[in-house]
Amino acid sequence: MTQANAIIVGASSHLSKEIATKLAQQKVSLVLFVQNPDDMKEFAEQLPIKVDVLPLDIENPAAIISQLEKVWLSMDGAHLVLVNTGLNGYHESLPWQLEQDIIDVNVSGFTAICNTTFRLMREQGYGQIAAINSIAGLRGGPSVAYHASKAYAQNYLEGLSMHAQRLKLPITITDIQLGLLDKAAMQQSKLWLPPLPKVADQIIKAMQKGKRKVYVTKRWRLVAWLTMGLPEFIYNTRHWKVKKKK
Repeated sequence: MTQANAIIVGASSHLSKEIATKLAQQKVSLVLFVQNPDDMKEFAEQLPIKVDVLPLDIENPAAIISQLEKVWLSMDGAHLVLVNTGLNGYHESLPWQLEQDIIDVNVSGFTAICNTTFRLMREQGYGQIAAINSIAGLRGGPSVAYHASKAYAQNYLEGLSMHAQRLKLPITITDIQLGLLDKAAMQQSKLWLPPLPKVADQIIKAMQKGKRKVYVTKRWRLVAWLTMGLPEFIYNTRHWKVKKKK
């Protein structure tokens, strides 16, 4: 394998498209896994290199494993697998189906992808697994299953990194901790909502440097530190007393 190859799992988001565009400009051969390949056809045709777009059944771990194995053989392995799959949602009644859907995607699907990729890279002898995660996993939150799933992803990636070290394998694990960009967008915060190309640039730079963990954008590192350091009676706003009207 002479040309750099990369697989992006969950490539239909705006961020994934931006990253794919920048990698294609660097002449990296790409395979994009998305839920609706037809919707990505026009985008893929605009890239400067040939790109394969394949269907992704994220809620079916057995199907994911089979898909990755087949693609791996067809492209003779990959240098990089970037995982950008995630489901979020909130309802005050905490309906089970929503929680189940989040767990199916963010835990079961995510694990199937990372576990299979690690095995394939172990057989290959090298590689990099990078996952777009969230600082939401640092502590619990109102979207209970989502916050918990991101904590799971963080720990799973750390475990994979430790396992690679024990086996003395040149497999790099990169945990990309995104800031709360969706929340910043809703609040229309110019300070905390950077341009998408800047986010993609920082992610690609972190992957190229083989970073173990990185906060994107960098200013969210401060928020992460504050979040981890806050005592529960401050972090958990449910305990804040509402002033009575006079």
